[in-house]
Amino acid sequence: MKADYDIKVEIDDPSTGSGQTPKLTGTETITYHNQSPDKLEYLWLQLDGNIYEPGSDANLIRTGTIGDSVGLKTLRGWLEPFDGGFRITSVTDASGNKLKHTINRTMMRIDLPKPLASGAVYSFKIGWWFPINDRMKVGGRSGYEYFEEEDNYLYTVAQFYPRMCAYMDYSGWMHKQFLGSGEFTLDFGDYDLSITVPSDHIVGATGVLQNESAVLSGEQRSRLAKARSADKPVMIVTPEEAANAEKTKAGGKKTWVFKAQNVRDVAFASSRKFIWDGQNQPVGKHNVLCMSYYPKEGNPLWEQYSTKVVAHTIKTYSKYTCDYIYPVAISVHTDRIGMEYPMICFNGGRPEKDGTYSERTKYGMIGVIIHEVGHNFFPMIINSDERQWTWMDEGLNTFTQYLTEQEWDRDYPSWRGKPRNIVDYMKGDPSTGSGSATSARSKARIEPIMTNSESITQFGNNAYGKPCTALNILRETVMGRELFDHAFKTYAERWKFKHPTPADFFRTMEDASGVDLDWFWRGWFYTTDHVDLALSDLKYKRMDPRDPGLTEQLKRQDKDHQVADLSRERNIENKVAFVVDRDPAAQDFYNSYDPLTATDRDRAEYEQWKKGLEPEELALLNADIHLYELQFKNIGGLVMPVILEWEYTDGSKEVDRIPAEIWKTSDEVSKVFVKRKEVKSVTLDPFLETADCDLNNNSWPPRMIPTRFDIYKEREREHPNPMQMERMKKEVGVEMKGE
Repeated sequence: MKADYDIKVEIDDPSTGSGQTPKLTGTETITYHNQSPDKLEYLWLQLDGNIYEPGSDANLIRTGTIGDSVGLKTLRGWLEPFDGGFRITSVTDASGNKLKHTINRTMMRIDLPKPLASGAVYSFKIGWWFPINDRMKVGGRSGYEYFEEEDNYLYTVAQFYPRMCAYMDYSGWMHKQFLGSGEFTLDFGDYDLSITVPSDHIVGATGVLQNESAVLSGEQRSRLAKARSADKPVMIVTPEEAANAEKTKAGGKKTWVFKAQNVRDVAFASSRKFIWDGQNQPVGKHNVLCMSYYPKEGNPLWEQYSTKVVAHTIKTYSKYTCDYIYPVAISVHTDRIGMEYPMICFNGGRPEKDGTYSERTKYGMIGVIIHEVGHNFFPMIINSDERQWTWMDEGLNTFTQYLTEQEWDRDYPSWRGKPRNIVDYMKGDPSTGSGSATSARSKARIEPIMTNSESITQFGNNAYGKPCTALNILRETVMGRELFDHAFKTYAERWKFKHPTPADFFRTMEDASGVDLDWFWRGWFYTTDHVDLALSDLKYKRMDPRDPGLTEQLKRQDKDHQVADLSRERNIENKVAFVVDRDPAAQDFYNSYDPLTATDRDRAEYEQWKKGLEPEELALLNADIHLYELQFKNIGGLVMPVILEWEYTDGSKEVDRIPAEIWKTSDEVSKVFVKRKEVKSVTLDPFLETADCDLNNNSWPPRMIPTRFDIYKEREREHPNPMQMERMKKEVGVEMKGE
């Protein structure tokens, strides 16, 4: 199917005196091409914004609890919920004759005067308006951010027009109601988009700007032309120009016109606060204009990184999937959001007001830009059904995001992708047995990956983390990089601009690699089974004495014993050209900062903390204490004593004998052992004295990665981020001292 749109919208911005609430008003002409073999008696459209109606299903099914106290803002939100949603003002044919239509929550059916034959084309018009939501209060993928100090608005607008539902050969109309989690299923088309906003606003949108001379100054047009061939970011709207627009608030309005071809959706952003930069990124035979729009609140991070990250993402994704064929790729900054649309995405990652930022903020921003720009490939080009199969969108994209992050920096701290990071989720949540012991793992809050988007309990782990990890294991361990990369790229090329299903992905990966993967898809995608090659469990915690010097030493020992990251090592072996190596401007404080080093402030706080300890507590600081929690399972059912042999790292051994009564309440029990030495290995029934029939599950591996049990007496107060501390140290000329 194909749906072409001619959309005209206008934003009423309160900061220009137009009203009290930001509002969007629009009209559109949709030209629908019936490319199916079926005769259609009616058309279905999506009205996603109707989830903001107080009586919407999304609001009615929302669960919650009442805590010890309720904030006034929360209470007001309950009493006076935001009343959003589409106000449809007209639905007519191309000649202006009214069309019968029915609104069913987030869907609208238009009954046609006569059936639309296969191969036929039909045009109709819709008028609408709606109040724009405050994302910082109401939430949502679209809306505005208000800057009270300046009385300025930053709009990131999406799902703002009635959109055609997709019509599939295997299911007909895809009109599953929108509840908020399951995203969108759409067909491709060509768009003409006209956006009327205050005259001093800068607008970024899906598509190519058609009327530069009407909305940009001569100098800005010259900079834009330069950016189209630049190999590093060029300022199109400077920080000084944006700052001036924030203050002066020029009157009048301008209309920005964009065209986009062969896209499944459009979105835009508008604000007088925008700084705008761009650079070129060649992909195959095409050049892609990579751009960023951001307020001053995003600097210095956004000016340094955003557009470079966009370019890196477009280049790397094109290598692993298919060439990016659109003319532009845009990253827009606003607070606390990450959402994607064709050629444009909205991303968070805001520094502190003094311009410093934590390492987490930096890499969080880079990661969300990679992720959201990467969505141009999944699902904007490889057009899967997001409302039904979230993992085909989020999971495949998160995997390719992981590959892209690892090529940005050899030590990039990816949150998802590494097998060790998904273990806790796949094991399930601890559940307490009839006694005080933790007897089992519950999977009540885990569903198979192949679960509908609205029925997933742990959305991030299920739709993002687990499929991403599965593909990484396929690439690094099961198939190998060469076979996997060929098959994955074949899938992208084969299914671009089509509507693939999970079966299409599974079949293509096997077809292009010659590897039988039925067992893998069944286990990872259709079940909640987890990988467990041992039937016993051991948890090891070592006391952290909190002495900064010793803590630093222990942390360095832990780091030395960490298993090397396979992807990182192979990238180094393959001589990947990392961005931070070839572009010194991509480096900052955190590329040389050593977070393990103990500071004078740490030592001063440690000495102050020791003064509050009791003598007995102080004595424990010098004790070498190790805690071990062993979990036992009686598989056979015949109870026996538990006999354990402990081998310590100094070569000595010790035997513990636990009476059979330990099994009196459960066939799964756990017990804590306090040891004065570090353990190398543990063996159950070491002398073969209980007629144990399976010795393969009677020992624990000699290598264990401990975490430290907490001996803090109270919660530590928050400190400035490391960049702030370094800046303060330089300002005063000495190391920061503790109180």
